[in-house]
Amino acid sequence: MRRTATATLGAVIALTLAACTSEVPSTPRPAAPAPVTTTVSKPPSPVKTAPPKTSSAPAVTWQVGARPLPRRPDGFGEIEPTPPELVNRALPTKDALPPPAGNAYASTISAVPAGVLARSTWQAACPVKATDLRYLTMAFWGFDGRAHTGEMLVNAQGAAGITKVFGKLFAAHFPLEEMRVTSPGELTLPPTGDGNSTSAFVCRPARGQTSWSAHAYGLAVDVNPFCNPYTQGDLVLPELASAYVDRSRVRPGMVLAGDATTRAFAAIGWSWGGAWTSPKDRMHFTATGH
Repeated sequence: MRRTATATLGAVIALTLAACTSEVPSTPRPAAPAPVTTTVSKPPSPVKTAPPKTSSAPAVTWQVGARPLPRRPDGFGEIEPTPPELVNRALPTKDALPPPAGNAYASTISAVPAGVLARSTWQAACPVKATDLRYLTMAFWGFDGRAHTGEMLVNAQGAAGITKVFGKLFAAHFPLEEMRVTSPGELTLPPTGDGNSTSAFVCRPARGQTSWSAHAYGLAVDVNPFCNPYTQGDLVLPELASAYVDRSRVRPGMVLAGDATTRAFAAIGWSWGGAWTSPKDRMHFTATGH
């Protein structure tokens, strides 16, 4: 009898241990006929794991033209401190034209296509005939380290020279944020003070004057306006570019006396507004001296 009871108890223990290692069924099992006492060893210390990695915060972006500035009595926007996102400006370029093949400099000169003329600021009252303008496409390096293709309207007299200038800037890897034809709507938009488009022909008067600007003849080019602001008295243009008035803090895209940009324009006989006393027009290169 003792041998039979011992065998029965062993069968019960085996059945109970088997139940502990199997998956819990959908219907409950009947309770075991008798409690089984087992010795449980001390569980191992939990393994310490590193906290889950959190993804880094997305890069701060800036939408150019999104926030109009209050106007000053002179019609320009209020001069405000440069936003942190633009103190070391390096916004990526949005492609409107196919990039140059093989990251090599390429340029074209042609008569202004009708569609381009229609979206430009040219009108019959401008001081230059449409037939005296040329449409250029030129490769340039962006602040994103990629090669892009930009467009520009210039006077026919300076077209060949301008393509040579930007060829030298391309060879020097001088960065530009964008290069495009200015549209009529941009002349009447509220000031936002954050533009940085390299451009030439714009049919408008000189700043603060009624006479035509050299831009209205296609005989001036503005290079990276935000990185090379215009200043006169307390006026800074673009209005958010105050951080770039200090020229001792050199950053990509800035034009400085004697650098590759000023030398390239000087080689075709164009002068630099950054050498003027007042106003100081650091973005401005001109064939007329104005």
